[in-house]
Amino acid sequence: MCVLTDQTAEIHDRDHLGTPVHPTTVGQALVERIRSVVRGHDDVVTLVVAAVLAGGHVLVEDVPGSGKTTLARALALSIGGRFARIQGASDLMPADITGSGVWNPDRHAFDVVPGPIFANVVLVDELNRTPPRTQSGLLEAMAEAAVTIDGRRYDLPAPFMLVATQNPLDQHGTYPLPEGQLDRFAVRVTLGPLTHNDERRVVREQLVRATVDDVEPAVDLETLLLVQHQVRHGHVHDAVLDYALSIAHATRHDPRVAIGASTRASLSLVRLAQARAALDGRGFVRPDDVQHAARAGLGHRLVLQRGATATADEVVHDVLGRVTVPVGS
Repeated sequence: MCVLTDQTAEIHDRDHLGTPVHPTTVGQALVERIRSVVRGHDDVVTLVVAAVLAGGHVLVEDVPGSGKTTLARALALSIGGRFARIQGASDLMPADITGSGVWNPDRHAFDVVPGPIFANVVLVDELNRTPPRTQSGLLEAMAEAAVTIDGRRYDLPAPFMLVATQNPLDQHGTYPLPEGQLDRFAVRVTLGPLTHNDERRVVREQLVRATVDDVEPAVDLETLLLVQHQVRHGHVHDAVLDYALSIAHATRHDPRVAIGASTRASLSLVRLAQARAALDGRGFVRPDDVQHAARAGLGHRLVLQRGATATADEVVHDVLGRVTVPVGS
């Protein structure tokens, strides 16, 4: 039995600012490593790696068997981190995720046994099959990379990333995710169906064994922490920052939207744009970086008015079409 202490699974972001590590090199290495086993979804892989560099969480909406678990495992293995999987179910309790106190008769005290949330990449499969009480057990972890167990706060391993899958709400036994939880996901992606050739390649490669089992780390955890630090220092011109904020503000004033993008969404939007710029080999953010980030990072955060005929993604598309793009920034 693993007993949690204040030092368990802590990885500190030490001062390695003198180490010659380039975010673009690391990001592209991660993309190529994950693409070697996640076939036919190049754009999604790039977006997920951008979320990693931005230090964000990912929500995957798709049908069973589309490769969601393979994507999460490949990500964990490519950064040399620990992977944990949590299966969403109606009887899952918060303590099943965070861990709980177990009585130790020898010490006449409770030992805190860590739950599966204490990993670098955590896959929560079918998150919206868990009841709201259980979903709330993830809120602190997603926002602060820490959990509170029996009144004590414990830091999660660094880096920490949650990859959650969601089934369509019209399927049996699903619960809508609370707005505060959706707002904690940096991006929402859909894998979608494979082409015939891509599916043929996947089946051929995996006839004997899962190819994801052979994934080797493309980067170590401490290097990834450094790269995340460097990405957040990518230059954001005032005009580009104002452009990102204008997009968020426009969602709040759209008549079709009941709850628009939050300030946390604005921050996540800019960080994701910084990561996209880094993947593109740039140390500065352009307006098109913000646009790409908005398409993947805003729609799931919006709450539409009752009776609205447009989708959230359509609202984001319309907002991008009417907010003035800065020139020369």
